[in-house]
Amino acid sequence: MSSSKITVSPAAIAEIVRHVLERRAGSVVTGEAPYLLFHSPRAEALKAEIVSAGRKLWERQYVDGNGGNISARLSAEYVLCTPTMLSKADLRAEDLSLVDLENRQIVGNRPQTSEIRLHLEIYKAVPQAQAVIHCHPPYATAHAVAGVVPQGNLVPEQEVFIGPVVLAPYETPGTTEFAQTVLPTVRQHNTILLANHGIVCWADTVTHAEWYAEVIETYCKTVMIASQLKSPLPEIPPNKVDELLAIKKRLGLPDARIPFEGEADEAEAGASSSGHEDIESLVAAVTAEVLRYLEGAG
Repeated sequence: MSSSKITVSPAAIAEIVRHVLERRAGSVVTGEAPYLLFHSPRAEALKAEIVSAGRKLWERQYVDGNGGNISARLSAEYVLCTPTMLSKADLRAEDLSLVDLENRQIVGNRPQTSEIRLHLEIYKAVPQAQAVIHCHPPYATAHAVAGVVPQGNLVPEQEVFIGPVVLAPYETPGTTEFAQTVLPTVRQHNTILLANHGIVCWADTVTHAEWYAEVIETYCKTVMIASQLKSPLPEIPPNKVDELLAIKKRLGLPDARIPFEGEADEAEAGASSSGHEDIESLVAAVTAEVLRYLEGAG
């Protein structure tokens, strides 16, 4: 009896997989397929972005030893994060872990960062947050240690991308109390000084969160140098600040000076978009596995 090779087009397989997942979308991202999600094309792209950001932080001396941590929201329930006890200079994609919003490690060979609770509190409080970075850039951290909030309205880039700086009170890193120190301000501030510790930034992408770390560090350094030349420092005129805030509003960036409208609609849209991306990532991953199996069977 002769055997014939099974031939099914990738498009047909993908359509079958998509149909099944869409019918069961409510359960796909709540525990049925975290392993597939962790190895989906979207997850692999996020892992590469996290590794790249970690290297940039280390090269800029924003982290030392095993300091700092990075995470990215992979779905409504799951988050990718860096491990504990590993230099960001040595970070590889296979070192990352998948955790849920209750800090349970779902996939990964290395334990998650001990400060992931800080990230998770931000994700739960801010639907727009898709990535979080915590690090220790020297000038910004110096302000956090001294308990000094830098003067505002001095540099356009700071006002547009970050805005007024706030300082969260000190708590022991890694604890729930530490994670919750940012909750009073994190919805209207994407970058926060952490007293006696460092900074935390959230954004729509890992890359943008790393940019904010660069912006706040450069700003704190500039203010320190400028203050040696003149004090008090002359600020941008109020009407020109308003123009910067108009730019910021168009970009959709948070600021305590801008009334935030349509939060519920944005959260719902974000959840819908995230669910769609989860399904499409799983479709691609499952289709690839089915094709590999059929090729082997043939």
